[in-house]
Amino acid sequence: MANTSIILRVELAHDQVTFGDVASVISRAGGDVSSIDVIRVGKESSVRDITVDIQDSLEAEVVTAIKQLKGINLINVSDRTFLAHLGGKISMQPSMPIKNRDDLSRVYTPGVARVCTAIHEDPQKAYSLTIKRNTVAVITDGTAVLGLGDIGPKAAAPVMEGKAMLFKQLAGVDAFPICLDTTDTEEIIRTVKAISPIFGGINLEDISSPRCFEIESRLAEELDIPVFHDDQHGTAVVMLAGILNALKVVGKPIESIRVVVNGVGAAGVSVCKMLLAAGVKRLVPVDRDGAIVRGESYEQPMWQWLAQQSQVEAVAGGLDQVIAGADVFIGVSRAGLLKVEHLKSMAKDPIVFALANPQPEIDPDLAAPYVRVLATGRSDYPNQINNVLCFPGIFRGALDCRANHINEEMKLAVARAIASVVSDSELNELYIIPSIFNEHVVNNVRHAVIEAAIRTGVARRIPPDFR
Repeated sequence: MANTSIILRVELAHDQVTFGDVASVISRAGGDVSSIDVIRVGKESSVRDITVDIQDSLEAEVVTAIKQLKGINLINVSDRTFLAHLGGKISMQPSMPIKNRDDLSRVYTPGVARVCTAIHEDPQKAYSLTIKRNTVAVITDGTAVLGLGDIGPKAAAPVMEGKAMLFKQLAGVDAFPICLDTTDTEEIIRTVKAISPIFGGINLEDISSPRCFEIESRLAEELDIPVFHDDQHGTAVVMLAGILNALKVVGKPIESIRVVVNGVGAAGVSVCKMLLAAGVKRLVPVDRDGAIVRGESYEQPMWQWLAQQSQVEAVAGGLDQVIAGADVFIGVSRAGLLKVEHLKSMAKDPIVFALANPQPEIDPDLAAPYVRVLATGRSDYPNQINNVLCFPGIFRGALDCRANHINEEMKLAVARAIASVVSDSELNELYIIPSIFNEHVVNNVRHAVIEAAIRTGVARRIPPDFR
């Protein structure tokens, strides 16, 4: 369950209740008092703010229990997560102050006209004379928000703001959330193209499958700036980084393993493509209707592409059948699909990446005795597969070399760069992937992106540290 913190402002009548009574009631309801702040103390009563750590599902029980306690007046309940979002989480600040008329004439009229003319005569100067060189659009239509589904563009905005914060804090990239009030594929493509001149890159986020495939491929083809759908490729890149290190732990070469990928939506298709590009020879993609079988025909274009790949097995059946003998299970589907019996049927030293969020395909504590290496998408267990390891550094590198595209070679290079942050001396079953706060991650990823972009001819600028 997800955890949160709430702040209870309460007034205690001294002759009827003690703070110990309050703390006991909170504990019995499932909460944990983490701090107490005295707001006001009087002869007959006192007002305190009590911060309580609790699972989301138990908040109502704690509040009800407090209300029922004699001698307590519950003044207010604040959620620290909601407080962090008040007024939004990002803002725009000028890069220089405007203190007098001379400053004004330089940044605005009449001086700005000279800069506009310079860009008109040479559009590439937009990279040096505007925010374009360091700005990314984070674009969604709110149809596939992680763990929430189709909640619409307004409700998706807090996620996009959070992503913009991560761009800035981790990689120094200015990002802005663009939440589109349309689900029409053509309208989304037109809109993104129309607003693209001010941006140096496009990060697509939380757009439902299969529309996301066409939106990304069309924009990547029709724009001259990098386009990256993080739900697909970010998940796949970080997954591969983890798999490369997990294979080191179990001592298996990637060319020899049999991999089952459960869930063949946006992320699952990209995971499959990344595994094939990395050298996997035996792949079994599985969706709710069973395995995608080599040689069969499918209406979904991405499934049809998979069915045409020689590395995809010609084996039919559901997860119960195809997981037997697998070395690796990768789930990008939903909670509860993977059973202990499945794990027992896998090959020796199984690797399980149960990446469904917020609840993985199998409870990690239940799976632990039966797997050699376990990874999830959760931060409260070891080996979190988190897209944040990927996208800040990818765009930092792409912006710095002014890449016009993010290709497969760049993504493979990033996966290897993330994996390399964990040294051989540190590598073990519980540490196959670095923390998002590891200071080496962004720099390693940036370097890998620029190097691959130069090697594959998509870089339009060589950064000074590469000359």
